[in-house]
Amino acid sequence: MSVLLEFSMTPLDKGESVSTYVARSLDIIDGSGLPYQLGPMGTSVEGEWDEVMAVVKKCYERMNADCNRITLSLKADIRKNAQNRLTEKIASVEKKLGRSINHSNR
Repeated sequence: MSVLLEFSMTPLDKGESVSTYVARSLDIIDGSGLPYQLGPMGTSVEGEWDEVMAVVKKCYERMNADCNRITLSLKADIRKNAQNRLTEKIASVEKKLGRSINHSNR
C-alpha cells in the first residue's frame, strides 16, 4: 500500500528561526532513499507505510534529543497499487487544466 505523507515537525522551544532543525530532518529524509519533496510548510514523502513512518520516527527521535517541546502535523493519502504520486498528482491537475502550473520542483 502506497502512502503519500506530508508532515511538518517543529521545535517550540528554539526561538523564531528553526531551519537548523528542519535541515537535520531533511538529512534523515534524504538518507532514507524514499522519494520526497520539500515544501515551504512541510515535506512530502512517498513509500510503504512502515518505511514512511520509520522516517517520521527517526526525525522525531533526532529532534527530541535536544528539544523539549515539538509540534508534529501529519497528513496522509493511502492508496493501493499507486506509485509516483509526488509527481503524478500534479501531472493529473495539469492535464485537466491543459497547461503547466507553477510549482516548486521546476
